Amino acid sequence: MRTTVTTTLPAKPSVRSAQHAKRALLARRHVVAPALKVADAAAASVFGAARLRGPIARDAIAQVTGLSIATVNRQVTALLEAGVLRERADLAVSGAIGRPRVPVEVNHEPFLTLGIHIGARSLSIVAADLFGRTLDVVETPTPRAPQAAALASLADSARRYLGRWHRRRPLWVGVAAGGVVDSATGYLDHPRLGWSEAPVGPVLAEALGLPVSVASHVDAMAGAELLLGGRRQPSDTSTSLYVYARETVGYALSIGGRVHSPASGPGTIAALPAHSELLGGTGQLESTVSDEAVLIAARKARILPAEGPASTMPALFKLARQGGRPAQQLLAERARVLGEAVALLRDMLNPDDLIVGGQAFTEYPEGMSVVEAAFAQRSVMPAREIRLTVFGNRVQEAGAGVVSLGGLYADPIGAMRRAQRRRPGRPPEGHTDSTE
Repeated sequence: MRTTVTTTLPAKPSVRSAQHAKRALLARRHVVAPALKVADAAAASVFGAARLRGPIARDAIAQVTGLSIATVNRQVTALLEAGVLRERADLAVSGAIGRPRVPVEVNHEPFLTLGIHIGARSLSIVAADLFGRTLDVVETPTPRAPQAAALASLADSARRYLGRWHRRRPLWVGVAAGGVVDSATGYLDHPRLGWSEAPVGPVLAEALGLPVSVASHVDAMAGAELLLGGRRQPSDTSTSLYVYARETVGYALSIGGRVHSPASGPGTIAALPAHSELLGGTGQLESTVSDEAVLIAARKARILPAEGPASTMPALFKLARQGGRPAQQLLAERARVLGEAVALLRDMLNPDDLIVGGQAFTEYPEGMSVVEAAFAQRSVMPAREIRLTVFGNRVQEAGAGVVSLGGLYADPIGAMRRAQRRRPGRPPEGHTDSTE
């Protein structure tokens, strides 16, 4: 996929003010705070039962959700009219009379949602179906142009990508990004990219004419575990801690089936104390365990060459798996520091469930035994299992996907109404191939 970078001339103050006013209006109309929670409204519960257990009959939905059969019938009718459920008359029980005995299932083929993960180094664009399954994903370097040009490039890439899908109608756009996200307006501060108050949500809403939700990428990954991870339904009081590490480090806390997202943005663990003579760093966690820090240490120790295609994390993993002792020691040291950091967070927050994700854990699973040993030695609380994310190296795309689906899962009828109010648009020229 080709990413086109455009340049823009500085706007005059009056023009800039008009642009800001337009984006503010778009934010009110199209930017929607992400719904990273297990919803309990009637329509959401019925849709969730069909998504997780379908094809399913109405009486079975009533048993699963605890709703009355009359409520289930009303919600099924509304979801059928909205187009997100369909009946399976071919699966009706033999001899049964009446539509209530006809099973229903998610009507996933006509629709897709678009997820975008904005990483420090790479950008992923993901098409997902209504089950949260990835239909297609493309990855490109994150645009390094000035902020306005980078956002224009991002919007153009997303618009062109959607133009390839002729058999499915896009419903929603979800963005997961590092930095500090204002989920109410879709604005983003991302110091590593040089972005300040970047109107990511409004720019995408203007370009695509779709509802847009923007979330912190670690919150999004925790939401993917909650909504797409296939675990049992959380209780009203259960808590879950998600710890992420790759180029950056971060954490998210879920409480009672909802990802806790402070209004002022997520907290940071980048500056947690961490010490490693082998890895170096500045005595802080992120500068010690990030991919960049590990590569710097590997080059300094001459485990990897100073530059070139053999001076990458995959090359380091390959050396370790081939029995290279220095590479194994370096990765084991990273695992030790991570295990101690996870123990510190666990002891502070004492969650019921503890999950780790990100390529620092998943790309070298051989290091998990070291993580677990360091965790057990450092923690002062009773033993607790560390669970590795179910999404493996796909955690970024899963996070972006769930941000694009959260609104639908929380309020399927309202989400379909909002999506149908999108501005009509024509597919971009030059894109005639469907990815299906």
